[in-house]
Amino acid sequence: MAELPLTRNRTSPEREAAIREAVRRADQVPSSGASSRLATIEDAPALFELLDHPGVRDWIYSLPRPLTLEGVRAYIETCVSRRERGEVLLSLNFDEEGRVSGFSEVHIWPEWAAGEVAGAMRPDLQNKGQGGSGMAAMFTWMFETFDLDLISNTTALDNVRIQSLFRKTGCEYKGDIESRRPDGTTRASQVWEVTREVWFERLGRTA
Repeated sequence: MAELPLTRNRTSPEREAAIREAVRRADQVPSSGASSRLATIEDAPALFELLDHPGVRDWIYSLPRPLTLEGVRAYIETCVSRRERGEVLLSLNFDEEGRVSGFSEVHIWPEWAAGEVAGAMRPDLQNKGQGGSGMAAMFTWMFETFDLDLISNTTALDNVRIQSLFRKTGCEYKGDIESRRPDGTTRASQVWEVTREVWFERLGRTA
């Protein structure tokens, strides 16, 4: 079974250590919400409420299954632990009323200088034209903040909306893999990648 990233170029131990430290030091993730912050264990009930909607949970293979409050609490604990290793950031977005309006999970492979981002907005906020700009802001932030060479993302074979966003933002389709869920089951996924050079060239900037 293939694993992400599909494109692999091992970086130096010194750069790997610097990437891990940058992840550990990051305390903010780009957000389209009124506010955002990194998730804590106390956020489990609010995050569970967001994730329990079919319009959110059905598209994200990395979520715990079956989805329960205890499972979400364990998911947050795992993300917090992996942040300490310089690998993962889990961030929550909030609306003006203080309700969770979305989340982002940033996954970094320091040894490959590569990253992935997953996440979703609350269903009532979806399809409002924020996806493309939000993805662009997130990719730029990841390349700059963690000094990455590559962003490699997956999406379900039938998620044409996200596939269209990847295509519009300059990502290249790399093929299909079987993504493994936390419970050991799998999902057929498309892989889309974009390099640092291609990304900043599209922005008219030097990488």
